[in-house]
Amino acid sequence: MSTEKSLAKGSAAPGPVPKDHIRLYSMRFCPFAQRTRLVLHAKGIKFETINIHLKEKPEWFFQKNPLGLVPVLETPAGEIIYESSITSEYLDEAYPEKKLLPSSAYAKAQQKMMLEHFSKIVPFFYRIPSAKRNGEDVSGMEAELKEKLGKLNEELVQKKTKFFGGDSITMIDYMMWPHFERTEVYGVQNCLDHTPELKKWMGRMMEDPAVKATMFSKEAHEAFYKSFIDGKPDYDYGL
Repeated sequence: MSTEKSLAKGSAAPGPVPKDHIRLYSMRFCPFAQRTRLVLHAKGIKFETINIHLKEKPEWFFQKNPLGLVPVLETPAGEIIYESSITSEYLDEAYPEKKLLPSSAYAKAQQKMMLEHFSKIVPFFYRIPSAKRNGEDVSGMEAELKEKLGKLNEELVQKKTKFFGGDSITMIDYMMWPHFERTEVYGVQNCLDHTPELKKWMGRMMEDPAVKATMFSKEAHEAFYKSFIDGKPDYDYGL
């Protein structure tokens, strides 16, 4: 788990990336940056972390990523890679030991298509709690989310596998996990009531060493989420 405090506006730019390492620019509670951290841990890659204060970003960070978003990877050669799925795929290719993506072109395409479908689910994790806070009726959104999660559950039923890419964890599992880790915090766990296989998958994921190395407790997630909603995100919560 990353214990480095976040760097904010006015902070000095870090020096060169150490040889035989890769650098990750991250934010401790960001689910998208967690995807990259999961891959780094799963593949046993030596890396250092620099956490970014996303509300008061250091000026130099925009030279790393003009979008100002995490995750970002930087190599000792000064190469920059950003976006969660792109950084994760880069790591799988640049460090070929313990491949997370399948070797078959079709199986690889299947995982990317599944991730595209999952990207349509992610907004519900943010829209539903936001609507609840505004006192809006969320029954329609919850019904839609239940339907989408039901399809993921059916995927596991049809495949008869423990994970989405087979009986061992592959890239697609790590790409989806961070948002499932936060379902209680988002207040959408009731949408999982009729997805027994998906719940079993979640239980198996929680036993994975990379997941254990990157996850936070429900209490930590809730504390950060509250600070985020209050407009004063505590990126260094618990440090």
